[in-house]
Amino acid sequence: MNAASRPLRIVIVTDAWRPQVNGVVRTLTETKKQLELMGHAVEMIAPERFTTFPCPTYPEIRLSLAGSHSVGKMLDAFAPDAVHIATEGPLGWAARKACLKRNLPFTTAYHTRFPEYVNARIHAPLSWSYAVLRRFHGPASRVMVPTPTVKKDLEAWGFDNVVLWTRGVDLEIFKPGPRDRLQTKPPIFVYVGRVAVEKNVEAFLKLDLPGSKWVVGEGPALASLRTTYPDVNFLGVLQQAELARVYGAADVFVFPSKTDTFGLVLLEAMACGTPVAAFPVTGPLDVLGDRPAEKSGGAMDEDLRIACLKALEIPREHALAHARDYSWAECARQFADHLRPRG
Repeated sequence: MNAASRPLRIVIVTDAWRPQVNGVVRTLTETKKQLELMGHAVEMIAPERFTTFPCPTYPEIRLSLAGSHSVGKMLDAFAPDAVHIATEGPLGWAARKACLKRNLPFTTAYHTRFPEYVNARIHAPLSWSYAVLRRFHGPASRVMVPTPTVKKDLEAWGFDNVVLWTRGVDLEIFKPGPRDRLQTKPPIFVYVGRVAVEKNVEAFLKLDLPGSKWVVGEGPALASLRTTYPDVNFLGVLQQAELARVYGAADVFVFPSKTDTFGLVLLEAMACGTPVAAFPVTGPLDVLGDRPAEKSGGAMDEDLRIACLKALEIPREHALAHARDYSWAECARQFADHLRPRG
């Protein structure tokens, strides 16, 4: 067996893990599953293994109090061939320090546009946040990002060794089915995701659209949006099978975020046959922008209302065909390839 095909012992360190429900957790869960199917051994170092405290302004997210000593002992016990640090939180920093102390190579990932999130919440200059992230990711052998646009953006901010790591969708769960889950006036427009200022949810809710609107998810902005938009229908966090029914019942999935690096929910909605509407920004541009408009699974416009109305005209079979180009198996293969030494 050559080095390129030899099974690896892989440690993935992440501050985002179950029971959180978000794109990072979904990506890591599916990647771990596929890696194990490929024969690799995967050890997760996540907050559940340590004492935690609630993240300020996001109490549903638990952050670890672990130090590099505790993480280092776990690394020594597992003796990994490869270490991947998935997030830039407390566990990520502890793992980074432990790896550097042991001269242990590691890769990192850039899942979330934290500088833009921080800027949206407290107006901190982007240059400050990117300087911190450059320091975090600097020692990594590779920095994995989900799209060419994010790769180009990070390189413009001075990041090195940036490589592509795509995303996928589970077509066994997210697929066309009965469209009777949401019993409100058509056409039905749905948003799925964290309900927070950086997700720009209000840009969707304030639109003058026909039919009805739904929001699926929780977050710090939920209470105020419920009060401000009493005509909008709100659901909490849903398990994947139920979420698929909601996607399938919608006529358009609306993605108002301007700060996401990819947007797994775009693929999930299209896999259920639901066209998407979005701004022409990172994420939607990479997911939707690589095929002719007449074959696209969604519509983009600087005016989100126009995008929503355009998406109503897209055949559902176009959305479904678009999503079928993505697989978690390919995602995991890319990930494993990036873990191996060059040459």
